[in-house]
Amino acid sequence: AQALLKQSPISITKGQNKTARIECKAEGISNFQSEYIHWYRHIPSKAPERILFIGEGQASYDDSDRRRFQAWKHATEPRYVLTINYLTSRDSGTYYCAYCMIRLWDADVKIFGTGTKLIVSSKVSSQPAHSEILQKNQENQTTYVCLIEKFYPEVIRVTWTDEAHNEVTDNVVQGDPWKATEEGEYSISTWLTVSAANKDKNYHCKYEHESKKHSLQTQGTYYMLKISFYVLLQISLFLCNKIIEIMLSITVPESICASWCNNS
Repeated sequence: AQALLKQSPISITKGQNKTARIECKAEGISNFQSEYIHWYRHIPSKAPERILFIGEGQASYDDSDRRRFQAWKHATEPRYVLTINYLTSRDSGTYYCAYCMIRLWDADVKIFGTGTKLIVSSKVSSQPAHSEILQKNQENQTTYVCLIEKFYPEVIRVTWTDEAHNEVTDNVVQGDPWKATEEGEYSISTWLTVSAANKDKNYHCKYEHESKKHSLQTQGTYYMLKISFYVLLQISLFLCNKIIEIMLSITVPESICASWCNNS
């Protein structure tokens, strides 16, 4: 089975000299007691750097501060913990746990976790102030827009699930978080389009944020009589970017180019 590493939380916002704790839960690693787990830190514009790795015994460090970085491994469960003490601004970045899968007949593969963004700041995290699902019915389809507003930090995970609680990925478009207030709070929108045959089914928009997890249900939502300016802006920007990507990916044959040049 393919190994999978899930980290929690998705982000941590802490002040200086505080302590951050990141957990990594492994799936698909049968002999996890003897396997090595590596911890990496990635700072934007720099290559990821390994902090330490831990196997059956004590952690081995890669030029890291042993007093501040501590690794722990559960004895009976495939769970691993990285603790960072006495935080400084230099600790800000995204942290990943990683596992090296050794394959006899092929190259080894290093599998990384889902990542945890650490923000060392005096500003505290805040949960979304408002969230709702807007609905628009058309002749052959229904579109749901999940709007989540005014949260900090910008790190958020949003997914759609069906009645059986399975994740829905087809016909889903998700925009990037945008800064919605002068205080640095963010908002995000994601929309799901379903066929007319599925319009009476229940769907859920689930979000996971540092400060809160929540689920919204489509049944009983408001019709989309109006959408906020920011949602419309995000939709427009997404469509424009897609059009530009398509145009840039088109390769024009040399014969046509020559014809254009001769006629110009």
